Amino acid sequence: MLNFFSINHVAFTVLQYPMSYVEFLGTIFYIWSVWLIAQKKMLTWPVGIISVILYAFLFYQIRLYSDFLEQLYYLGASVYGWWFWDKKKKEDQEIAVVRGTLKNNIFWLAGILIVSGFTGLLMGRIHLIFPNVFPQPADFPFWDAFTTISSFAAMFLLARKRFESWFLWIVVDVIGIVLYYVKGVKFLSLLYVFLLLIALKGFLSWWSSLRSVPNPGDGRNPTHLGRDRDGM
Repeated sequence: MLNFFSINHVAFTVLQYPMSYVEFLGTIFYIWSVWLIAQKKMLTWPVGIISVILYAFLFYQIRLYSDFLEQLYYLGASVYGWWFWDKKKKEDQEIAVVRGTLKNNIFWLAGILIVSGFTGLLMGRIHLIFPNVFPQPADFPFWDAFTTISSFAAMFLLARKRFESWFLWIVVDVIGIVLYYVKGVKFLSLLYVFLLLIALKGFLSWWSSLRSVPNPGDGRNPTHLGRDRDGM
């Protein structure tokens, strides 16, 4: 059974590139989940959980340890997002797309940069700290850490339907295209090209939803002003 999750268990070859089952299926489910979230569909969460499990096996084997740990976070965030969206649905409440204040967005950006720096330092030495678990040095620890922490933030904001999440996903996708190509995981790099296109579509779709929210002075219901009022 575990052989199925090995990157050496090849499903087929494309242009001399050996495609493993774990990379191929993880990619299919990931594309599906991102397309679903751009459409604001509940199904995105169970589909995303399957892709997370498959990618956890993949990233560990190619020594992108930050990405491996990222999948564990995604698993928890996906469970949270599924619960949160389902809770609102059962309460018969529409989860409106919201945006944060300038101060709140600066807080998130500063936090991402600071935590990414410390994470990069840790991942650069993790093979020395836990040699039995991570026997070889991590590749591109700082870039990998930045995309990981950015994805952490984007995933949480996405679960809360924060519009700014798409800015982060676009940055992560651009870096991912280059990073995975250099690592030789070319199919995954190609995936990030598609993810970038979907992220742009999600950005435009959520922007349209945000703009459709009534202004405070137009006489309509002022309880959905498109502003994240819980500070998160």
